[in-house]
Amino acid sequence: MTTTDDRTLDDHCLEAFGYHQELHRSLGRYASFAAGFSFISVLTTVFQFFAFGYASGGPVFFWTWPAVLVGQLLVAACFAELAAHYPISGAVYQWSTRLSNPSFGWFAGWIMVIGQVVVVSAAALALQMVLPAIWPGFQLVGSDPAPTSADGAANAAVLGVILLSLTTVVNIVDNRVMSVVNRIGVTAEILGAVLIVVLLLTHAKRSPSITFHTAGGAANGLFGALLVGSFTAAYVMIGFDSAGEMSEETVSPRRTAPRTILAALSAAGLLGGLVVLGGLLAAPSLTDGHLGVDGLGYVLTSSLGDGVGKVLLADVVVAIAVATLAIQTAASRMLFSMARDGQLPFAERLAKVNPRTGMPSAPATAVGVLSAALLLLNFASPDAFLAIGTTCIVLLYLAYAMVTGPLLVRRMRGGFAPLGTDETGAPVFSLGRWGVPVNALALLYGLFMAVNLAWPRAAVYDPAGGHWYFQWFTVLFLGVTVTAGAGYRLYRRRQSTTRDVPRPTVHDTVSP
Repeated sequence: MTTTDDRTLDDHCLEAFGYHQELHRSLGRYASFAAGFSFISVLTTVFQFFAFGYASGGPVFFWTWPAVLVGQLLVAACFAELAAHYPISGAVYQWSTRLSNPSFGWFAGWIMVIGQVVVVSAAALALQMVLPAIWPGFQLVGSDPAPTSADGAANAAVLGVILLSLTTVVNIVDNRVMSVVNRIGVTAEILGAVLIVVLLLTHAKRSPSITFHTAGGAANGLFGALLVGSFTAAYVMIGFDSAGEMSEETVSPRRTAPRTILAALSAAGLLGGLVVLGGLLAAPSLTDGHLGVDGLGYVLTSSLGDGVGKVLLADVVVAIAVATLAIQTAASRMLFSMARDGQLPFAERLAKVNPRTGMPSAPATAVGVLSAALLLLNFASPDAFLAIGTTCIVLLYLAYAMVTGPLLVRRMRGGFAPLGTDETGAPVFSLGRWGVPVNALALLYGLFMAVNLAWPRAAVYDPAGGHWYFQWFTVLFLGVTVTAGAGYRLYRRRQSTTRDVPRPTVHDTVSP
């Protein structure tokens, strides 16, 4: 049970970094865990990208899951240290800025928030994978529910806009309402994922040895198939830093956030891997073409029957809604943190917190509107679905590297030593002598995956041919993002009335 003294201590810790407590500090351990787990949202992302992973590599794509999990755990371990070191909203932006310089940190935050906005859109699109399978009436546009069809892509955009309208309202109403919705949703998702795993494994039609086969995939060779198949795991296991993003709303964040960052990724990684394995073992057929098109929704309804399958799909809908809410919340906190430092257009408005609700309403609204606008790309072409999803992953991986890179430099120079105590007087989370090797591997892994994901493979991004801009969509989007950011920074420098806000002088104090 938290006390007024606990919150006062946390507020005093925030003031040491140069900020006043405005967001309501009411999130406990489970709520902090839920923030990270719901962003990852195993059921949302596995159901959304399972078909793509299988179509790319066949059953062997399963092995990309543990590989990506290990890589992301390296990154998460570094982030856990930083969450104890700098318990401030706008985690990636704040961490990168304090480890490097304001300009580099600004670009990390800029890339991260753009990526988060794209992730919100991609998460909302996932409704198309499950709602029409539950009831054909959810196909509001046309008759073909496949997300790769023109009808399916357009319907996905419509359903996504409806969902974003609801999550924006929840993100404005009240901090406690958002937390309750998030915790209930995460609990339902965890229970649903466990039930799905149990049912799929008990309905298995083949042994796990099938995961060493490439039936149905590996058209470009085994290694190439694994590189593309890793998109599924890479897309799922992002957003674990959200627990750090919510630090200013968490009680005892130095102790809580590091643990919930690692717990959220570990739990999601374990459950997600078992769901993928269960889907491969229980699928009616690995060669009839359904698994590479309809994905896990097809496995549930065909293997478990329409009744049970649709009940489980309803749980997936809940997971998608809560994931969209959590990602939108994380993006709004990033906007709020950067605006509070005067680093964004309309900063004064974006930095306002409603004193009654404890919520930054303008950032939540901005993220909702921008994400809904991005969904209009789905009306242009069904291929936009994959382009949007992959783009957001690349942006987040790059933003992560813009934290692990400066952190490694600081370690090598002996300037990062997270010694001290948390709010309970216990030592803060630290990698100790493992810091440099873990950090170096985390950076190398992140850069490798960013290049792998962004590589303009025509067979992946423009399978129909004739749309070069889709093949190069991720690279082009990244170029536009960096160019727009550089343009804005140049504009600010030319304004005599605009300047960088001096960074707080406290950099390495870890004791509350």
